[in-house]
Amino acid sequence: MISADCIVTGEQVLRPGWVEVADHRVVALGAGLPPRAADTPLGAVTVVPGFVDTHVHGGGGGAFSDATREATRAAVDLHRHHGTTSMVASLVAAPPEALLRQVDRLAGHVEDGLVRGVHLEGPWLSPQRCGAHEPSALRDPDPDELAALLAAGRGTIRMVTLAPELDGATAAIRQVVDAGAVAAVGHTEATYDQTRLAVAAGATVATHLFNAMRPVHHREPGPVVALLEDDRVTVELITDGIHLHPALYREVLGRAGGDRVSLVTDAMAASGMPDGAYELGGLAVHVVEGAARLVGSDTLAGSTATMDALFRFAVSQAGPDLDTALLAAVRQTSIVPSRALHLPEAGLRVGASADAVVLDDGLAVTGVLSRGAWVRDPAGAG
Repeated sequence: MISADCIVTGEQVLRPGWVEVADHRVVALGAGLPPRAADTPLGAVTVVPGFVDTHVHGGGGGAFSDATREATRAAVDLHRHHGTTSMVASLVAAPPEALLRQVDRLAGHVEDGLVRGVHLEGPWLSPQRCGAHEPSALRDPDPDELAALLAAGRGTIRMVTLAPELDGATAAIRQVVDAGAVAAVGHTEATYDQTRLAVAAGATVATHLFNAMRPVHHREPGPVVALLEDDRVTVELITDGIHLHPALYREVLGRAGGDRVSLVTDAMAASGMPDGAYELGGLAVHVVEGAARLVGSDTLAGSTATMDALFRFAVSQAGPDLDTALLAAVRQTSIVPSRALHLPEAGLRVGASADAVVLDDGLAVTGVLSRGAWVRDPAGAG
């Protein structure tokens, strides 16, 4: 039994509230004093559902593209320490043999419970909007290659990002969706009409909206407008203070609504690490004051953010009512991301996995509960 002065379930705010956990799941919860003495009385803190990051390349010095257990464990441990209890391992563009090997190994990490799934961010991306992807590794979708990757993933590939304007992209979107994964639009020079065709074919996520996308033009609205205006599409936003101006975040929230916005870190290996030299998909990256850029350019190479920082950002932008702000932030960092990728439903509710984050009065993480066990002890023991 856990009790706290504030518990945000995802649907309501309980002040005070309590949660009972058994067999790694939430078995009961309610407002007011707990029905019996709490085993873990947390007091003047806020408890929210564990964060869900559906677009993350690494952290703690480890990159998912290394596809080693050590690298995956380093990234998982770093982000879990900051409250992320579920994450999908994102891969960047790579040659066919390398990508196949990475997917096969990461599928094992999913099966072992380290991560929730795999996200293929490429290699089917626009050369004009490649961002921090190796240009020589980009190519048009090939149904045989896609089928081989889906088979190697053994059902663990949760999302595939591609550019709709490429030859074969529409068929690839249908192939991804037919396999039970989510098709996403990103790293694209697509027109408005090409993007609408992609959504009609089954694409339901916008990969880091605005970033690595054809910009809005008054005579050619491009992908941003097409993705925003369709209620079937969940839009990712990287709200790390570098990738996106806060005014654009507020604009998207007002246009799309809180139930279509998924905050993602797009974090790379340097997340949680000192400034310095790193790699992303074989490309040299230099991190200065927390901003990761390709060496010799201004191109952003993912981020060094963690989900707790994104949560605090969402609260800060939601207006003066704290309960409303907390609910909005929970939806954007837990509920919407898990729903967008068809992961087990997040939130503190009966029957759900007991994943929770304990926050102090400054919304800094002081405790993390993952599947009913404290992986960061709020008493300070872990």
